[in-house]
Amino acid sequence: QLVESGGGLVQPGGSLRLSCAASGLGLDYLARGWFRRAPGKERERVSCIKGIGGTTYYADSVKGRLTISRDNAKNMVYLQINSLKPEDTAVYYCAASGRKVDDSNWYDQSLYDFWGQGTQVTVSS
Repeated sequence: QLVESGGGLVQPGGSLRLSCAASGLGLDYLARGWFRRAPGKERERVSCIKGIGGTTYYADSVKGRLTISRDNAKNMVYLQINSLKPEDTAVYYCAASGRKVDDSNWYDQSLYDFWGQGTQVTVSS
């Protein structure tokens, strides 16, 4: 029900836009998050956008380089990543939450009910 796309191999300093398509669910009101799992590490927070109001949240490690956005009419969420670094290499997952999220809990993965399979982003020269 959540399908990510847009990953790939990119050189350091490059950009990518990841997309997350939703189907089968009325997700226009749900908070949508992005998380990532780097090789050998646990899955970590990246960003979140609320369904109503569109408030956005970012992990400190990516703030300033990433922009999350959504198109509720298309049930799409996007993650624009600029100035990519090798440490951004990871599988990026899209998730949706029907709970109330705010800056105190948006990164709590247990709040997210739906997950995509992930899209691989590799940053290497």
